[in-house]
Amino acid sequence: MLELKNKRVLVVGLGKSGLAAAQFLKERGARVTVSDARPATLIAELPSLLEQGFSVEAGSHGLLTFRRQDLIVVSPGVPSSTPELVQVRALGMRIIGELELGAQYLQGEIIAITGSNGKTTTTSLVGEILKAAGRPTLVGGNIGRPVTAMVAESVALSNNPSGAEAPVLSAPQDGRAEARPLQSGTVWSVLEVSSFQLETIETFKPRIALVLNITPDHLDRHGSFEAYATAKARITENQTADDFLVLNGENKAAQMVAAKTKAQIYWFSARRPIKQGVFVHGESILFVAKEGAIAEPVMPVSEVPLAGAHNVENVLAAVCAARLAGVSSEVIRGAVKSFKAVEHRLEFVREVRGVKYYNDSKATNVDATEKAIAAFAGGVHVILGGKDKDSDYATLAPLLRERVKTVITIGSAAEKIERQLAGVVKIENAETLQRAVAKAEELAVAGDTVLLAPACASFDQFENYEHRGRVFKELVQAL
Repeated sequence: MLELKNKRVLVVGLGKSGLAAAQFLKERGARVTVSDARPATLIAELPSLLEQGFSVEAGSHGLLTFRRQDLIVVSPGVPSSTPELVQVRALGMRIIGELELGAQYLQGEIIAITGSNGKTTTTSLVGEILKAAGRPTLVGGNIGRPVTAMVAESVALSNNPSGAEAPVLSAPQDGRAEARPLQSGTVWSVLEVSSFQLETIETFKPRIALVLNITPDHLDRHGSFEAYATAKARITENQTADDFLVLNGENKAAQMVAAKTKAQIYWFSARRPIKQGVFVHGESILFVAKEGAIAEPVMPVSEVPLAGAHNVENVLAAVCAARLAGVSSEVIRGAVKSFKAVEHRLEFVREVRGVKYYNDSKATNVDATEKAIAAFAGGVHVILGGKDKDSDYATLAPLLRERVKTVITIGSAAEKIERQLAGVVKIENAETLQRAVAKAEELAVAGDTVLLAPACASFDQFENYEHRGRVFKELVQAL
């Protein structure tokens, strides 16, 4: 655990996690400076920060400011290639992220979930299952609360334990898994973690780590798919033989993470039986606690309340994590059946004159958009576009030909999308989301589906994907 009292600490980036980290550091006696490249006029929290005694640098990053610190804490949105970070890293200065900082202080056990798609749904579902089992549970990380903002509650829950024994699987010397109880009332922190956060870990070690899938994303920041996949794989970097790694048995890049871990490996698959983990057989979801054990039924696939084959995979991963954490199949089944779709993830908005509108604003990469379109049999009018992430939209062509009537483009990536998909399907350029919804209403007939699944980041026209999704829903409600 870091000693922070009287240390000079610089927080770079004043998004949600940066602000949380700054407050966390100050509460522990650090001498905190915050630095954000945005002009001061765009930092709404600036007056409050100054009033609380923070040193603030805005409009640019100063190299001298960086060099005068004992520790630098970087927000996920700040690229590691930022020139000042590159220079002080070369000088041997310690640079960590908000995830690493907060995780060192969290009490209890961590379940960490990463992947190109499905992170938020799976993280939320695991949290709901653990809560249904009566376990003291916190959910956050890349969604909801920053990790540093979870620490105080984890300490409070740990000091006032409640809940049942939490048996988890353990690895004796013979390598076979068996049940081992944790201390009664153990606090579980369920964290969604991104490649940006994993870039800056040092000691971060989840008891249970999940890699849902790895497909091309954020190539504009990581530079290559290989670098992106390497960042994802760091989730298991510090795990030991007493920990667990849950991997997608049908995703090649996720499978390759198996070679990089010391943890016990569990798999999930919706396509075939597996020796250790969770899979679909016929109409049932089954769990195998260890190789050679009898598969136990968890629930029928028909009881999964979420649309799309990709959400079946998300449920399988959540089931595996929950069983490893000692939750009974009965509790898991009840929690999954009552789970509601997360906002902006293939979220049904409204039916207007026989046309159904769905909001999947969280589909910020091509693979996520492909999964969203695949959830519908046909008659789809899909809204694509936003800020390009160096993506290849041509990979969507076969599915577009099969199920999509119209592609409606918006944002700065529109020209690239139109060029790569020329001749594949009818394309309409709407420029803005407002015009796209109007165009979709004009084109769609009863029985069709209008789907917002942009395959792009939102930052060219919106604050984030949540803002984009809310605007879409407001436009649909106004039809």
